[in-house]
Amino acid sequence: MDKVIFHIDINHCYAQIEEMKYPELRYVPMAVGGHEETRHGIILAKNDLAKKFGVKTAETLREAYDKCPDLLVVPPHYEDYMYYTNLVKDIYRRYSDKVESYGLDEAWIDCTNSISLFGDPIKLAKKIQSEVLYELGLTVSVGISWTKVFAKLGSDMKKPSGMCVITKENYRDKVWPLPVENLLYVGPATKKKLYDRGIYTIGALACYPLVHLKKHLGAVGEVVYRFANGFDSDEVLLSDYTSRPKSVGNSMTLAHDVSSLDELRPILYVLSESIASRLKDHGLQGSVIGISYRDIYLSWNTRQLKRPSKTDVSDEIFQSAYELFEKNWKEQIPLRAVGISISNFQKAKEEFQISLFEDAYEHEKKRKIDQAMDDIRKRYGFDKICRACTKVDQELYGFNPKEDHVIHPVGYFQGKSMRE
Repeated sequence: MDKVIFHIDINHCYAQIEEMKYPELRYVPMAVGGHEETRHGIILAKNDLAKKFGVKTAETLREAYDKCPDLLVVPPHYEDYMYYTNLVKDIYRRYSDKVESYGLDEAWIDCTNSISLFGDPIKLAKKIQSEVLYELGLTVSVGISWTKVFAKLGSDMKKPSGMCVITKENYRDKVWPLPVENLLYVGPATKKKLYDRGIYTIGALACYPLVHLKKHLGAVGEVVYRFANGFDSDEVLLSDYTSRPKSVGNSMTLAHDVSSLDELRPILYVLSESIASRLKDHGLQGSVIGISYRDIYLSWNTRQLKRPSKTDVSDEIFQSAYELFEKNWKEQIPLRAVGISISNFQKAKEEFQISLFEDAYEHEKKRKIDQAMDDIRKRYGFDKICRACTKVDQELYGFNPKEDHVIHPVGYFQGKSMRE
């Protein structure tokens, strides 16, 4: 029997939750946005009235105000969004033990074994929609298909509170005419490569010779080819399943433009400390260090390097990140946002193996410093201990990347760089 997979999306999630809390917001153009004064000035979600003015997710507040001068911008309330979206997913869990989250507002549900209990897929989807609306006052859109990728495409086709069924009989008519960038894993860089070869639709991608896709796009070429043809066999994960993270990272929008490595150094230390602390929380060590940065022209770039050994030490992560910026960033172009990440993990071991070119004593010394700083921060607060260099500019360096929540729409930073 073919799988029956739902993909359910809470329509304009953050904005709709604000409207649910304060119903008067439904009658004015409104958006949830970051703080312009701290440079987190982007649109995170907008309601339908704002959408009519052309306001778009991920654009700057200034761009949104140009389109809609009367736009009401509400600050994000992250804890509320986590609380209410989890309540929505609790409703999904009534009908299946396989509910896999995709960000706060989206989830896949495997209903293959639920149909015999709750009726045909369309009736079940309508039942879920009505329960979410009745119990929480929120609308959701549902896509139904035999693959996760097509189910997600379906939930995007009819909004708000819509439903779309994609089957093996109709997917060529419904899916193949769509722009290729609508497909999961096709970000800006992949889209450009596909466009350069005259591949503008999902159907064109599905019919393109696989051998050429693999040649020009590498492994991702085969992945998107399979997605376009409905060959995706990825399982929906159990609700309580937790996977090892593929990467750990932090990025931030800077309080003001940074024009030199001296200014950048304290920021990289703070981000590296946060990443090292998270690695220790997960019991992981990684060897591939990546950086991302956006300049004043809003151009995103990423670079990465592989260390000779795996690490969870902040100073070693910092040194690799600093080296990448030193080699790749032209200091005459000021930066507005930066990020560091680490990947290629293994479980942390009691006995740490380093390369021939590294000092074991120095490594252990730095690791103990990290641990001491973490212990002090957990006991007395994040601001009770810091590196002296971070006191130079409190506006720029005075932040806690591990605990502070800066909300960005799913995919805002993802796919905007040279490496996807």
